[in-house]
Amino acid sequence: MNNKKFTYQKSGVNIKTADKFIEFISKNTNQNKKNSKFKNIGGFGSISDIPKKFKNPKIVASTDGVGTKIEIANELNKFDTIGIDLVAMCVNDLIVQGAKPIIFLDYISTNKIKLQKLKSIIKGITLGCKISGCQLVGGETAEMPGTYGKDKFDLAGFSVGILDSKTLIGRKKIKKNNLILAIPSSGIHSNGYSLIRDILKKKKIKIKKNNFLKEELIRPTKIYVNEILSLNKRNLINGCANITGGGLMDNIKRVIPDGLCAEINLSKIKVNKIFKWIKKQNVDDKEMLKTFNCGVGFCIIIEKKNLNKINKFFPNNFKPYQIGKVVIAKNKVCFNDKIIW
Repeated sequence: MNNKKFTYQKSGVNIKTADKFIEFISKNTNQNKKNSKFKNIGGFGSISDIPKKFKNPKIVASTDGVGTKIEIANELNKFDTIGIDLVAMCVNDLIVQGAKPIIFLDYISTNKIKLQKLKSIIKGITLGCKISGCQLVGGETAEMPGTYGKDKFDLAGFSVGILDSKTLIGRKKIKKNNLILAIPSSGIHSNGYSLIRDILKKKKIKIKKNNFLKEELIRPTKIYVNEILSLNKRNLINGCANITGGGLMDNIKRVIPDGLCAEINLSKIKVNKIFKWIKKQNVDDKEMLKTFNCGVGFCIIIEKKNLNKINKFFPNNFKPYQIGKVVIAKNKVCFNDKIIW
């Protein structure tokens, strides 16, 4: 008879290591600032104040992940920026409706907790929260032996924002002859990596040996919170779109009212070098447009009279520029010309 005792640790889950990680998070998040009323990390639920300046507050929520960009981080053994991506993918969705991000929570699941890796991820998440002006108030770290392969993990983020109903960015303001401006992306952001990894695998390309790819494929997603909220505060935006999964082809039409069309001049787009590289790997234009941002990380729709007021809110490498206008048509988006690769 086998009298061997079973324990949680012998099954592959180390509670003590998880506790050390929670202690690290608690010490390294902005939740521990002196002006914070609540100490949420390590609790069962997080508590946050609703800012008083909102007269008619509405809550906006978003959840997302970073997709298979995780596998690039694993291959390069670089985990200090993937957390920025996680925050960006959530908060960039919130600001489409004009919401100010106030709280963020993360979910990390892994085969085995490796403290150095997870600490690097959390540092990125904390930095992303700092950039976007929200607080990391909690999360979950799940050690799941047998579910993931060796060194494999997954990330998910959840963010809540708040807006005053009077500052909601919707479709109602978008009119004929409004201008469509592109705000440059920092690169691929966090979409299309399954296609990229398929190219790398089939062409036997080692990113560790290619300095250009090594830098571009792990480059973090640009967070647009401060710029967009500054514009919205001054009533300079009629509509906007975060260019994520679905690329340019699918995301702009999500905010266009019935009877109107976003007419995009593709030849105006300033294409990042990394997209030119992907295009050269035998990917056609339509596939590029429906998979990648192609250099356009975010779009804003404005009145022509406000054009000269916009640029001062953006750093030099992210200045918006016109790529189209709103016209009357049945299709919500139409493309003119071709992208100049």
